[in-house]
Amino acid sequence: MRHLIDPTDLTVEEIDLLMNRALDIIAHPAQYAESCHGKKLATLFYEPSTRTRLSFTSAMMELGGQVLGFSDARSSSVSKGETVADTVRVVSCFADIIAMRHYKEGAPRVAAAYSRIPVINAGDGGHSHPTQTLTDLLTIRRELGHFDHLTIGLCGDLKYGRTVHSLIKAMNRYAGTRFVLISPKELRLPDYMKQELERSGQPVFTEVSTLEEAMPLVDVLYMTRVQQERFADPQEYERLKDSFILDEDKMALARPDMIVLHPLPRVNEITIGVDDDPRAAYFRQVENGKFVRMALIHTLLQWKREEAEQQQHFESFVLADDSPRCPNDRCITATEPVRHLAYRDKDGILRCHYCDHAIEQ
Repeated sequence: MRHLIDPTDLTVEEIDLLMNRALDIIAHPAQYAESCHGKKLATLFYEPSTRTRLSFTSAMMELGGQVLGFSDARSSSVSKGETVADTVRVVSCFADIIAMRHYKEGAPRVAAAYSRIPVINAGDGGHSHPTQTLTDLLTIRRELGHFDHLTIGLCGDLKYGRTVHSLIKAMNRYAGTRFVLISPKELRLPDYMKQELERSGQPVFTEVSTLEEAMPLVDVLYMTRVQQERFADPQEYERLKDSFILDEDKMALARPDMIVLHPLPRVNEITIGVDDDPRAAYFRQVENGKFVRMALIHTLLQWKREEAEQQQHFESFVLADDSPRCPNDRCITATEPVRHLAYRDKDGILRCHYCDHAIEQ
C-alpha cells in the first residue's frame, strides 16, 4: 500500500502523473466531482494549521468525499496518552485515507507502519512537508512551464523549514537545478541537507548573506518565515525574526519573469506592497494546493484499489533490541515507544528511519 511521507516516495514519473492529473482537475472539475463519493478522509492535526487543513478538507469535499478528524490533539485521546500507532489503528476503522500533521519528526512514518489505509504526511516538525512541495511544484509548472534548469532562491529559516527541505529533495532530481541559500548563519541549511546536495553531483548551491545578492540570479524566490514554534530560546527568535524582508525595492532587482513563492503564513518577511506585483504567486500557490491534494487523494485511493496489499518490509533496517537510538530530540522516538529503526544511506551513513537524522556509532 502506498503512502506519502517524503517527496522522494514518488518517482519523477509519478510526480508528473500527479501534476497532469491536477491540471486535468482544473480543466474538467465536473469529471472528478463524485470520484471519492462514499470515501472518508481523516485529518489528524496535532499542531495548528489553517491552509493545509482547510486545503485537505476542501479537496476531499470537492471530490465528493467526507472529512472527519481533529484539529487540536487536546480534544482527542492523545491528551490521555494514546500513541500515534494506536491512534491510526483506531482511525483506520473509520476512514479510507489519513492526512497527519505532527510536531514530532517521523510521526507520519510511524503512522504508515501501523495504518491499514494510506497515510499522507501533512508536515512533521522541521522534517518534511511533501504536499506543500507538490503545491510548490504545481505552481512552478503553471507559472514557468518546466522544472529543469531553474535557479531557486531559498530565503529565511533554512534550518527548521520543512517546506525548504522537502522542496530541495524534490527539485534535486531535475537536470540543471541550482540553489541560492539566503539565511543568517544561525538558520543555515543543515549539514546533512548540504551533503545530500553535494552527493547528488549535479545541483550547485551558493550561500549568500543578503537578498540583494540573490535577486538578479533566481527564477524562483522561495520566501519563508522564521518559525517561532521551532525555537527553544525566545530571545534567539526575537533576534532573528526580521533577518530578511522582501519589499518593492528588492523586487526591482529581480528578473521580469521570476516568481515569488511562500508556503504561508507570512509575518512581515514580505511587505504588502509586493502583493500587487504579478510575479507574487503565493496566493495562486494556495489554490494550487487544493488542486494537487485533490489529485493526490484521488491517486492514492486509486492505487490502493489497484495494488494488492503489501506488508511493510524491514529487511534493510536494524531491528535488534540494542538498535542505536536516534539523537534527535525532536524525533518521534524521543517520546513514543516505537521500535528504534535505522538504515544506511548510499554513503553508508546510519540514519534514523523516521526522521533521517544521522546516528553516530
